[in-house]
Amino acid sequence: MQTVCLKKLIRSGKEMVLFRVLTVVAFVFAGLPDAEAEQWPKFYDAAKQGWFWYEEPAPEPEKDEATAPMPPPLPSLADYSIEQLWEMHPDDFQDLLLEFQKKAVQRPTEENVHDYLTMQDLARRKAAAYANVASYVIQKYADLDVGREYPVAAPGVVARVKMQKEEISATIRDAAADHALLYFASQDCSYCQEQQQILRYFTDRYNWQIKEIDVDAKPAIAARFGIRTTPTLLLIARNRPDYLPVASGVVALDELERSLYRSIRMLNGQITPQEYSVYDFQKGGGLDPESILKKRF
Repeated sequence: MQTVCLKKLIRSGKEMVLFRVLTVVAFVFAGLPDAEAEQWPKFYDAAKQGWFWYEEPAPEPEKDEATAPMPPPLPSLADYSIEQLWEMHPDDFQDLLLEFQKKAVQRPTEENVHDYLTMQDLARRKAAAYANVASYVIQKYADLDVGREYPVAAPGVVARVKMQKEEISATIRDAAADHALLYFASQDCSYCQEQQQILRYFTDRYNWQIKEIDVDAKPAIAARFGIRTTPTLLLIARNRPDYLPVASGVVALDELERSLYRSIRMLNGQITPQEYSVYDFQKGGGLDPESILKKRF
């Protein structure tokens, strides 16, 4: 008896929900013009159809094979002249070359592979033409040739290295009076012992002040400078709050010299980050990025 009553209650609840929904729909239709109301589904004409009855969706119409899109036609060299391919925009040529490659892979016949290799040969010749013209232009316009600032011939390499070393040494010696290095190390750091030997050579050569700081004994100072690795070298300047990391980990003497040379110039505002690796004797040349801003075409 209780089961029957429960079923009646559920059925009556569904009917009540449906009645309320239909009431709202009827109210909405009552406020619409006749032309708009006729466009809405007529729920009263088909009372047993709709979302509430989980009706299966209508099957999609079958596609007409005659109207299905056809695959694009495969390219053929017979459709192009050599002049057309030679003057073709690089993007279009690249797309066409890829199509010939796909055709050759899909149907590796003698003709298809020959067409693809012919396209490759055209691309190679076009690249060779550009390289030849570029060599001529660089030779004609000397300001485009970086070889004079960075020669690769043996005599030029010797001269370039000599100028670099002289500029590095002079900059470091001139900065010794009002600059110093903070050397962060720890007692149990094997790398620090090796770095100390290198720093002895450095001080003997340049007579710089180097202050060693034990990060275990003075953790507050290490934390102030954000030191997390030993050995670490920081560049500081007299009466200035600025500082700059020079090296982290063991570095050789020549590497330390190059890094310190650049750090001194950066800290003193002599160069910008864009000029970080540019030497003074290279200023205004092809290796100076910002020199192009002063050029007038």
